[in-house]
Amino acid sequence: MRVQRWWMLLLIGIVPLLAACGPGGSAASSNSVSMVLDWYPWSNHAGLFLAQEKGYFKDQKLDVKINVPSSTDDVLQLVGTGHDTFGISYETDVLLAREQGVPVRSIAALVQQPLNTVMALKSSGITHPKQLEGKKVGYPGIPSDEALLATMMQADGGDYSKVQMVNVGFDIVPALISGRVDAIIGGYDVHESILAEQQGHPVNVMHVQDWGVPNYYELVVVASEDTIKNNPEVVQRFVDAMTKGYTAAASDHKAALDAIVSKYPDTDVKMETVGMERLAPLWTAGAQSFGWQTNDEWQQYADWMAANKLLKGKVDASQAFTNQFVADAGK
Repeated sequence: MRVQRWWMLLLIGIVPLLAACGPGGSAASSNSVSMVLDWYPWSNHAGLFLAQEKGYFKDQKLDVKINVPSSTDDVLQLVGTGHDTFGISYETDVLLAREQGVPVRSIAALVQQPLNTVMALKSSGITHPKQLEGKKVGYPGIPSDEALLATMMQADGGDYSKVQMVNVGFDIVPALISGRVDAIIGGYDVHESILAEQQGHPVNVMHVQDWGVPNYYELVVVASEDTIKNNPEVVQRFVDAMTKGYTAAASDHKAALDAIVSKYPDTDVKMETVGMERLAPLWTAGAQSFGWQTNDEWQQYADWMAANKLLKGKVDASQAFTNQFVADAGK
């Protein structure tokens, strides 16, 4: 599911050109803003579409345009340059982007835990990472997936060097079902496992956080440092409406999915219905409120990234997020 390629951040030198084109909805206009999604619309976006349909954004005097990116690699750059006011990205990529000088910060956690998993067909009998020794594991070519699996293998007493990693691009489910690989990493239990199951191929799922990987926020909402500093009232109004939308979506899954389908009729309702049931509880699981983030979780994950050479060195993760707006949501 996750389709970011972190190395694309090295191309940020060309991205400022985007700030001069397109409608954007940047912080320059206090009432017209844009949200660029991380992927095509799916159940994790339900709160946004429901907030739009029910008029929660309008109640906050905001005209919100929800954009599907032409390339999901560009979300953080689009937000960092002000081309889009808000965006959905990943904790991993926020830390990588900031290291590369992209001025973005998380303003809310959409999902309170990792969604990334290792999956193997039930028929394989693979239920533990150590069993992947001598096996082929498909992945989308994302370096953090390699580090995640190495940590999982170590936690289970396995030897990662005995795993053959196969870059299958983003067709990870077809690669697993066809037998091209013995397992995959990079798929979500709220999406890819459902796709496999509904095609008649049930899977065993190993969640990364159950095997030595520190908890992290899979998906976060980001804004630029400039927007946060110079237009905090816009950010607050957006977060207020978004929080109301996700609260409503958690209470009425059907209404939330209907809001997506009304805009995107080709949505796979059968799959997303199951996905919503699994995903909605994770919007607030273990958190004091929707969107809440803790410094401990950000720092522990940043330290793990540094230890696995995904970051150049230790970073102060407290600068990568703020609870300013979720703390005041609804007040």
